[in-house]
Amino acid sequence: MTDQSHAPPSPIPEIRRVGIGDIRACLMLGWRDFRRAPAFGIFFSAVYVLGGVVLYLVLVATGQTWWLIPLSAGFPILAPFAAVGLYEVSRRLEQEAPLDFNAVFGVVWRQRDRQVPSMAVVILVFFMFWVFVAHTIFALFFGMQAFRGSLYEMLFSPSGMAMLAVGTVIGGAMAALLFSLTVISLPLLLDKELDFVTAMITSFDAVRLSPVAMGYWAATIAVLLFLAMLPVFLGLFIVLPLLGHATWHLYRRVLPDGEAG
Repeated sequence: MTDQSHAPPSPIPEIRRVGIGDIRACLMLGWRDFRRAPAFGIFFSAVYVLGGVVLYLVLVATGQTWWLIPLSAGFPILAPFAAVGLYEVSRRLEQEAPLDFNAVFGVVWRQRDRQVPSMAVVILVFFMFWVFVAHTIFALFFGMQAFRGSLYEMLFSPSGMAMLAVGTVIGGAMAALLFSLTVISLPLLLDKELDFVTAMITSFDAVRLSPVAMGYWAATIAVLLFLAMLPVFLGLFIVLPLLGHATWHLYRRVLPDGEAG
């Protein structure tokens, strides 16, 4: 990778339409990259997995287990930023560039002076806003006092079922918006010299151009992350690297001229 810290702005790439077949091919390529460099995938996933385990233990210790649902639903919002290192690994694999931790971390570290931190702020704001919305929804259905029963009693009560229905609709809408803004914006910012607003607009346009394929990709991410979090977040050691590497290859297919970046 060349040093882009003082590079001129890159031209806005032309977006290519993709189909469901492209999504499946990207998953296969993502799995191939993970198998070629598993240590990187496991390392970058470890921070995320440990964060989930700590979150679970804190909520259990404080008796606030009902927060597991909204936080587990919102926690994957942070996954795109955690995958930046995986994007760099995939880029180096396709370019047959040297692949070691110093080189990869060097590239990730240099992002602090570019646009990736701005995207991180956007993602974190979404996550914090989702936590606020989840707390508001809980208060609407259960009042301002903490729920005294078990998590199962809460979920399967009439108020709990209604809360889940409303939370799913609102959370789904928020997730769809964030997905549209970030699905290719982070790998684009890693690869090109663009501002984060342009990257988000480009990502949104890519979703608008290929709604079926991108909807399929969003559903795939949601299902895989949900299944990965069931065994105490441990499944993320496999799913996060797979999705991170696959996202890089999806970016290459959506913006094929990105290879010149």
